[in-house]
Amino acid sequence: MSNSEDRGISRRVMLGGAAALAGAGLVRTPVAFADNAPAPLNVEAVASQLDSGLIALRRDIRCHPEVAGQERRTAGLVAQRLRSAGLAVTTGVGGHGVVGVLKGARPGRTVAYRADMDAVPPDAQIPGGLDAAHVCGHDIHTTVGVGVAEVLARLRDRMAGTVVFIFQPAEESLAGAAAMLADGVLRATRPSEIHAMHCAGFSVGKFAVTPGFGMPGLDRGTITLTGSDAMGQAQRLAREISELGTVSFPSTPEDLERVTAEIQIPNGPLAQFIFMRTNVPDGQAAVSVSYRCWPESRYRDVRADIRRLAQSYNGATVSFPDDPFPAMHCPEREGRAIRQYLRQAFGHDNVATLHAAIPFNGEDFALFLDQIPGTYTFLGVRAPGAAIETSYPHFGTFTPDERAIGYGVRAMAGWLASRIRP
Repeated sequence: MSNSEDRGISRRVMLGGAAALAGAGLVRTPVAFADNAPAPLNVEAVASQLDSGLIALRRDIRCHPEVAGQERRTAGLVAQRLRSAGLAVTTGVGGHGVVGVLKGARPGRTVAYRADMDAVPPDAQIPGGLDAAHVCGHDIHTTVGVGVAEVLARLRDRMAGTVVFIFQPAEESLAGAAAMLADGVLRATRPSEIHAMHCAGFSVGKFAVTPGFGMPGLDRGTITLTGSDAMGQAQRLAREISELGTVSFPSTPEDLERVTAEIQIPNGPLAQFIFMRTNVPDGQAAVSVSYRCWPESRYRDVRADIRRLAQSYNGATVSFPDDPFPAMHCPEREGRAIRQYLRQAFGHDNVATLHAAIPFNGEDFALFLDQIPGTYTFLGVRAPGAAIETSYPHFGTFTPDERAIGYGVRAMAGWLASRIRP
C-alpha cells in the first residue's frame, strides 16, 4: 500500500469504552482534517455520545420491518436524523431511497457510503419466519450509516471533503441499487468511490475485508417439458440439474462454522463453486432453476450444462434472461487500503481477509461497484459464546450483538474521513 493510502492514520490508542460499549476495547479512530484546522478531535469523543441513541434507533427500526419497496417509515426516520444533523437531504430516490450530503469546511474528495434499509420477507428466511423481519442486519446497516453521518456532521468544521450517504431500498429484491442509479444518484453527487458494510458471523469487534472477491451474482432459468410423462420427466431433470452443484446450503451449526473458515483460505474449497437450487412447481411440467457460481465466468458453462441435460428430454424448452444478475467484485487496491486502515485502528488480529465469496448470498451493491471503485466490509455481530446461527443473515434465529453498531460507526467514520482528504 502506498503512503497516500496511509495518510488518515496517525495513531492507535486503546481505551476502556463508552457507557454503552463498556469493556469493548474500542479504538480511538483519527479523522482527516483540513490542513489549517485546529488540533483534531477524535471520532471516539463524538461517537461515545451517540451510542445509546443509536441502539434505540436500531431497536425502533427492528420493531417496524418493511420489505423491499415499502420502506416509507424507515426512510422517514433516516431523513429526519440526517436533516437534524445538518445534511442536505433528498428523498424518494429510486423508490424510498434517501440521500444525504455532508460537506466539510474545506474542499476535498467526494466519497459515498451506502446502507440498505429493507427487511427480509417471510419466504426468504431460513428457517422460515411467519412475518417480515430484520434477519439480514439491514436495521444495523441503516443505524451505522446514520451514526457515521451524525459523527462526521459534528466534525465538519475540521473536515475537508464531502461524504454522500446513500440509504438504499429494495436490496433483498435486487432492485434498489438499479433504481437509485437510474434516478441518477451517482450523476448528481459524483463520488469518486463508494463503501458499504454488512453484518456477518464473525465475533463482535472483528471485521473481514474482501480485496479481489465479493459476492456471487444470480442466474435463473426455466425448463418446460411436454408429453404424457412430462411431470415425471421434470422431476428427473430437476435431480440431474441439482447434481451440477458443488456446494450445499449449511444445514447445521457445524456447516456454518466450516463455511466461515473456508472463505478465509487462499485457493481453498470455495475458490470455485456452484450453488444450485431446483424446483418443480406444483401442477407444472417445468423445472425452475436458481443458482450462484464463482467465478462469474462460469455462468456461461453452467447454462450450457443445463441446456445439454435438457436436450435429452424430447420437447424440452429452456429459457434464461439475457444476462445473470452480476457478481459483486471488490477492487483489490481499495480492499487492501481498508484492511491496512482497520488493522491499524482495531488491531491486526481483529481484521480477517476473505479469499472466497460466500456461496449463498448476493448483493446489488455490485451495481455501484460496476460504476466506481470502493469497498465492502463485513462487520462481526456474533456475541461472545453465542451460536453462529444467531449471527448468520437470513436465519430466523438472527440476533446480533448490538455493540457491533459502535464498532461499525467508529470504523466507517474514521475510514470515510481518511478518504475525503485531498
